[in-house]
Amino acid sequence: MITIVGLGPGVIGDLSLRAWDKIQKASTLYLRTKRHPCVADLPSTAAIVSFDEVYQRHAQFDDVYEEIAARIIGLARGGGEIVYAVPGDPLVGEATVTRILERADAASIDVEIIHGLSFIEPCLSLLGIDALDGLQVLDALSVAEGYHPPINPALPALLAQVYSQSVASNLKLTLMNQYDDEYPVKLIHAAGGGEESVEAVKLYEIDRSSRIDVMTSLFIPAMDEQSSFETLQNIIAHLRSPAGCPWDREQSHQSLRPFLIEEAHEMLEALDADDPQALCEEMGDLLLQILLHTQIAIDDGEFKMSDVLRHLNRKMIRRHPHVFGDVKATDDLAQLSRIWHEVKRAEKSGERDQDESLLDGIPAGASALFVAQRYSQRAGKAGFDWDDVSGVEAKFQEELAEVWSAESAAERIREIGDLIFVLVNWLRWLGMDDPESLLREINAKFYRRFRHVERQVAQAGKSFGDFSLDELDAWWQEAKRLTD
Repeated sequence: MITIVGLGPGVIGDLSLRAWDKIQKASTLYLRTKRHPCVADLPSTAAIVSFDEVYQRHAQFDDVYEEIAARIIGLARGGGEIVYAVPGDPLVGEATVTRILERADAASIDVEIIHGLSFIEPCLSLLGIDALDGLQVLDALSVAEGYHPPINPALPALLAQVYSQSVASNLKLTLMNQYDDEYPVKLIHAAGGGEESVEAVKLYEIDRSSRIDVMTSLFIPAMDEQSSFETLQNIIAHLRSPAGCPWDREQSHQSLRPFLIEEAHEMLEALDADDPQALCEEMGDLLLQILLHTQIAIDDGEFKMSDVLRHLNRKMIRRHPHVFGDVKATDDLAQLSRIWHEVKRAEKSGERDQDESLLDGIPAGASALFVAQRYSQRAGKAGFDWDDVSGVEAKFQEELAEVWSAESAAERIREIGDLIFVLVNWLRWLGMDDPESLLREINAKFYRRFRHVERQVAQAGKSFGDFSLDELDAWWQEAKRLTD
């Protein structure tokens, strides 16, 4: 028999009568740690054995918890009742307890839980908040190990075990991937321990606090409601509901096709303009299209957002074995590209038709320049390519000669098409993997120059037909000097 007792957050007065009675009757009391405010006030009737020395033997907490759990199970196998006491509540932030429960179940050992006040209740009191208002409770150690916090920013969050400045430093770096550096937060020290305090700081300052210790937690207030992905999903679901918008309800995957293309192009315009604010807005508009398609799929019973995210998460992990797997990491971008495509081919090997081409999978509905670049790129990687750039230059001259030797307009058009495809290959050899962006840049340049010519014509109070080509070209040359 194992009885696990919660010692509460600090002062002895917070122990439940049931916990006190169990401790008084125990011949031996096993403590995960003596570093707890109420230990000095425990009844002297029991011999106290702590596992503090286990922390000294291991570099990783997981190893500490594993050893403590194994020892408790080993003691229980010896017969009699084992009383094991932990800070707070046994089922709030106690990794040894979950391990003991798993092992005890496998070994058919009975376990009794005597709950205690956790660190959460005193924190709620100090903050003056209600846990049911969406409070998210997380382990700071787990959050600090990530690169983006698993937190809905529209809801408040309480992070336990910010027990050192080192943990706080790693934690703030993760949180800064979602929150502003100067976002106001609160460090809660010794909640329920008798000397509790709340320290209001900016996020970037949390690791500068000299008061951080083993009983420090971090409270992050909610951002505005419009800051979360979940809020956006709810808005879209509302718009598609019977109480929502008739237009949104009428949309289908097919009817939204032109909007998806339009928003993608508007985002490209923001990228070309190097305008971060416009990019932020256009990314939102593009995301809206993804959310609309997802909600349509939900309404039609096709899939949910969790399916989209699960598929993408698994794909990104699977296609980066040099990051998440056992493939040796490399800085060679060509090798990384090969790894990506090898994994991609392996994924599709079970589905591949014997007649499938290396060029399959490139969306035929994309822009022709994009498709041409991808075709030439894949063919090149397969070995169907020139030995060096001089080969493609010679091919350009060959295709240009065929343009001039064409005997009809239709034939010349076809030859110019071949010439364009060679130009795409030439650009690839010169390191330009996005001819679409290059042409957009050229279009923008033409627009600037032509607008200058238009303004000069307008200022003269005449029309284009009133000027010779030489006169118009003079303004064009002027535009080249002024706008480029």
